[in-house]
Amino acid sequence: MSSNSVIGVLAIQGDFDAHARALRRVGANAIEIRRADDLSAIDGLILPGGESTTMLKFIEEEGFAGPLTDFAHADKPIFGTCAGAILLAREVYNPSQASLGLIDIAVERNAYGRQVDSFIAAVEESFDGRALEAVFIRAPKIKEFGGNVEVLARLNGTPVLVRERSIVCSTFHPELTADDRVHRLFVEMVRASSEGKVKPAERELATKTLRHEGTPSR
Repeated sequence: MSSNSVIGVLAIQGDFDAHARALRRVGANAIEIRRADDLSAIDGLILPGGESTTMLKFIEEEGFAGPLTDFAHADKPIFGTCAGAILLAREVYNPSQASLGLIDIAVERNAYGRQVDSFIAAVEESFDGRALEAVFIRAPKIKEFGGNVEVLARLNGTPVLVRERSIVCSTFHPELTADDRVHRLFVEMVRASSEGKVKPAERELATKTLRHEGTPSR
């Protein structure tokens, strides 16, 4: 990791401390982000889990939406986990809510059930071909995704880790396990971006064409 590269973690809710620790374990410089002005000091950003409606309200009230969009359009990497993935999605439903629309996916909120229905699963289809332990807490489900979206991991056929250009989303919480491979992958993306290189995902498992009009299929 370049010593000049810094990854920020939005520190308003969720396990931002756990994300910062995971980043540091893989050699990254991690700082907490609480103001839109802080984005100018970082090369990559993590939007952690939490309550997506609360996070969205904060982003709107604190003027984060525009700077976040500019950050993404500058091809600076952003990684959204669980609620963070909901915020980044093109479309959110059940119930519907506003989102930043920075990655071409449609997600269903709380698709696996309530907090008591949270679970840990071994994701067999992952970007490096090895099983990945994944913690799902009131997790969303990726129901549809665009043709430019790379699927980096699946659980029972459903995408749980995806990437489109510089945006990565996971429906699980990689920060809650000792397996740092997902954070390491993101750190490598930030390094490549900082060096002016385009680094393709480790392995594309599948893609499909998404029609952009109409209601997502259930």
